[in-house]
Amino acid sequence: MGQPELTNKIEELKTSLGQVIKGKPEVINTSIIALFSGSHVLIEDVPGVGKTTLANTLARSTNLSFKRIQFTSDLLPSDIVGVPVYDRLKGEFEFKPGPLFANIVLADEINRGTPKTQSALLEAMNEGRVTVDGHTYELPKPFMVIATQNPYEYKGTYPLPENQLDRFAVRISIGYPDRQSEKLIMSQYSSGNAWEGVSQVLTSEEILELQKLSGSVSVDDSLLDYILAIITQTRESREFDLGVSPRGAIALKTVSQAKALSEGRDYCIPDDIKQIGIPLLAHRVFLKNERFGVQGAAEEALNDILQNVKVPL
Repeated sequence: MGQPELTNKIEELKTSLGQVIKGKPEVINTSIIALFSGSHVLIEDVPGVGKTTLANTLARSTNLSFKRIQFTSDLLPSDIVGVPVYDRLKGEFEFKPGPLFANIVLADEINRGTPKTQSALLEAMNEGRVTVDGHTYELPKPFMVIATQNPYEYKGTYPLPENQLDRFAVRISIGYPDRQSEKLIMSQYSSGNAWEGVSQVLTSEEILELQKLSGSVSVDDSLLDYILAIITQTRESREFDLGVSPRGAIALKTVSQAKALSEGRDYCIPDDIKQIGIPLLAHRVFLKNERFGVQGAAEEALNDILQNVKVPL
């Protein structure tokens, strides 16, 4: 895929998503960047703002298979991974894959599921495969989990453990649309045309090619030092009880590469790192004396770090 064709495809994908997700270009861009980096997305927001619609539209725009899992307190790990079923004709057990076997999986209200079921996602998200009764099964490629969670103060939620939060590359919030966008949504909505105007822009093969290209985007040695300086500040800051892990540092590099690719460049610049910093780092740190933090407080502390760490010239 040549550079002009690549740039056109990416712009077409943004336009396709924008047909449904009105007035949220940053949300669209971040979701596309996560897909290109082979990463997973966590959406934390109130119900009814378009979280499910975003995941479904992304799948339709890329012709990827899509499955939705509604997390509830009685959902079992086998309900999402799959189970062996005895085949009488063959006289043996045959594995029946669960809804996790799709290119894009929407884990809806993930924090309403029990910790045991939440943890069933860990191997899948990290390794791209699952293990059942000692047998390993590869998940489709590309593979992306888009999980939604309700704010912690909502009833019936189980906070995600730190090790699972760390496996999401970015955390975003869609938020309420502006007045003009919401009026447009209302005027265009009907039960039968939610995805009208959404067309296939990329194939699964092209997505895999873009993920490969993303990994080859050049990152200067000075930018690696810049990333490490930011990460070190989160660990040494008096604001935080928990800083960013090495996995988070790697994610900051790989997602910055995908951001550069999404803008038609084969090299990273400091702004790639700086602009993706908040959605990538905020869910990986915890304020001291306030385990889940005050809304926006972690972002504010991280923004101070991003503003104060010297940018390489």
